[in-house]
Amino acid sequence: MRVAIIGCGLIGNKRAKALRREDSVVAAADTNLARAQQLATQHPGCHATADWREAVSRKDVDVVVVATTNDMLAPVTLAALENRKHVVVEKPAARNAAELEPVAEAARRALADHGVVVKVGFNHRFHPALLKAREIADAGALGPLMFIRGRYGQGGRLGMEKEWRGNKQIAGGGEMLDQGVHLIDLSRWFLGEFTEVSGHVGRYFWNWEVEDNGFALLKTATNQVAWLHASCTEWKNMFSFEIYGTVGKLAIDGLGGSYGVERLSYYKMLPQMGPPETTIWEYPFEDRSWQMEWAQLLDCVRQRKQPDGNLDDALAALRVVGKLYGQDR
Repeated sequence: MRVAIIGCGLIGNKRAKALRREDSVVAAADTNLARAQQLATQHPGCHATADWREAVSRKDVDVVVVATTNDMLAPVTLAALENRKHVVVEKPAARNAAELEPVAEAARRALADHGVVVKVGFNHRFHPALLKAREIADAGALGPLMFIRGRYGQGGRLGMEKEWRGNKQIAGGGEMLDQGVHLIDLSRWFLGEFTEVSGHVGRYFWNWEVEDNGFALLKTATNQVAWLHASCTEWKNMFSFEIYGTVGKLAIDGLGGSYGVERLSYYKMLPQMGPPETTIWEYPFEDRSWQMEWAQLLDCVRQRKQPDGNLDDALAALRVVGKLYGQDR
């Protein structure tokens, strides 16, 4: 695959490193040309530009990776689709559901008419602990699922309130839109569609235009519940995702790096109840979710099918976030 990277910051570089040896980055675009040039130097023959439209329309590009600020995710993805390029677009894929709807519709047409595939950056679905948890849940080992409790939080850094994520016009929202969409997407992945949404988003510490904490209570049509909290006042980075069934529980803690060793705990209820039978898996190696997500994109391109974590999934998550924002507005 010949790839164009649009947005050459931290995530753009991660996506470039997740490519296979036989893939190549042929174009790098960033409004900060120096960043595009820096990424390009790591890939022989790569063209650096400050004009993303130039990169997207190149005939030698097969896949466009969109790793921009939130305000540009939808426009760049739509332009890539118009040029019949496959796309990997970072979550949340747009600032809101209304902005994403025409892009999702264009993606459906592009897949049906030309086999063009769009993958959204829901890489958490490809973390080994979550893949194993899905395998256990799908096997029925937990019994019918009852509810999920999820928490995702990050510590702060000096000057954080001056970054683009604190600018509502650019970001579209705060922590519920940033890390919260991962919790919403994972909860929906296990429980299905949510028909009731309630909660609260608020600004408690950071002096910016968006929320720094979001709390959500989501219910399915069968009264399964996801109870979620996304925070950037956690101070110590953390990830916790617990899945409760009638005969067992799964707990995923950590994501590697500053979030701690990724660990899956399976608590199996015994006939006499009391302390459960416990099995623990740890995944101390490097995070390969980015490579696995890329591999799935390529498989979907070969089969001309929707990937796991697509624009319709992003649209569902954004609709939940929109309801949370609307209630508080």
